[in-house]
Amino acid sequence: MKNIFILVFALLCLGVKAQEAVSDVKFPSADPSPADIVYYPLNAPKAKTEDAVKPIIKIIYSRPQKKGREIFGVLEQYGKVWRFGANESTEVRFFQKVIIGGKKIKAGTYSLFAIPEKDKWTIILNSQTDKWGAFTYDQSKDLARVEVPVKTLAKAVEYFSLTFTPKENGANLIIGWDKTQVELPISF
Repeated sequence: MKNIFILVFALLCLGVKAQEAVSDVKFPSADPSPADIVYYPLNAPKAKTEDAVKPIIKIIYSRPQKKGREIFGVLEQYGKVWRFGANESTEVRFFQKVIIGGKKIKAGTYSLFAIPEKDKWTIILNSQTDKWGAFTYDQSKDLARVEVPVKTLAKAVEYFSLTFTPKENGANLIIGWDKTQVELPISF
């Protein structure tokens, strides 16, 4: 009986020690540039049946905020490769073959970068993935580069934002932040 009492007491002590260890874990605070996901078609992830709309494109990106700053030309300098968001480089997954800037792109996962200018952007599709920012960007891994015109918005967009609009035989990736908007045509 005494041995059982000692065993139960030892197990209780171990349980308390385990709870103390769990409470010592320090979780990171929320990121100021939260991650987000956008699909094309936009309703693809909400499908509730097997025969529902299947995704064609999925983009995972971080959404920096304007926070009163001047963005393009200052925070994100003109003429320099930018990670197309914040934190990790933005990743795009194509679930089928697509065409960007006249180039056929196989189904797969890629990264997006941009070179912003005042009146145009060069949007870059690159084969490198899982990189932080544009610090290790390698131009030799570019699959497509497309120049797109800049549209000036009347009202500033606080968070870097991506969405899609349908077009004949494809979709336009719409990019907006601050008072700048550009769009990348994608065919499939």
